[in-house]
Amino acid sequence: MVNIVGFIKSHFDFKFYGVVWIAFLVGLSIIPMLMFLPQKYGFENHVLETIQLAVLFFTVYLCATSKVNKKFFNFAILILSIIMIREVNCGRTLFFPIEGEYHKYYSWRDLPYPWLGKVAHGLYGTWIAIVGLIFLKKKIYIELWQMIKNIRLPFWNLLFASFAMFMGAIAEKLTNNNFIFEEGFELFFYVSLMGFVWLYSRNKNFILNSEKTEQEEVK
Repeated sequence: MVNIVGFIKSHFDFKFYGVVWIAFLVGLSIIPMLMFLPQKYGFENHVLETIQLAVLFFTVYLCATSKVNKKFFNFAILILSIIMIREVNCGRTLFFPIEGEYHKYYSWRDLPYPWLGKVAHGLYGTWIAIVGLIFLKKKIYIELWQMIKNIRLPFWNLLFASFAMFMGAIAEKLTNNNFIFEEGFELFFYVSLMGFVWLYSRNKNFILNSEKTEQEEVK
């Protein structure tokens, strides 16, 4: 039992940082959102999805302006691009609404040019494959392992992100198209993800010692 407690203390950081509070408040806000927000706020391209994309773009900014572990955070931008393309359904829900219908979009096969769907999904799949190859060729897994091995994980961000993923999966299967539930927990996940990036790129407790040394040499 002592060994388990020691392992947990040595591998997890339990501090409630500012970004943890932000994620906590977003998660807590899902309750009043479910109670008071109309379903349309969770529709494609509506309020909650727009906020999600804003959070993702801000996370890209955090990665792009990180002064430490640049190789890893440049790769993280590629991962975020995959997530953002998925959020807009490879552009389908941006460019192909059904005229005269509210919250209705053409499926790829119903477009005047059905081949567009094959092209869009083909390009998306190719991009995912390219990112995967970059992960291997640039040995990003070594950077990732160094971070996991030498830096304690932010416990609360990990817990919030895992919980949000679980609840998001439930939303898609069991809530009978409760868009607020689904999009609310997606937002919760993205804010928790942003917290990870903020901590590992800005907080001294989550920066590798080698990176700290480089920063001091620059100063």
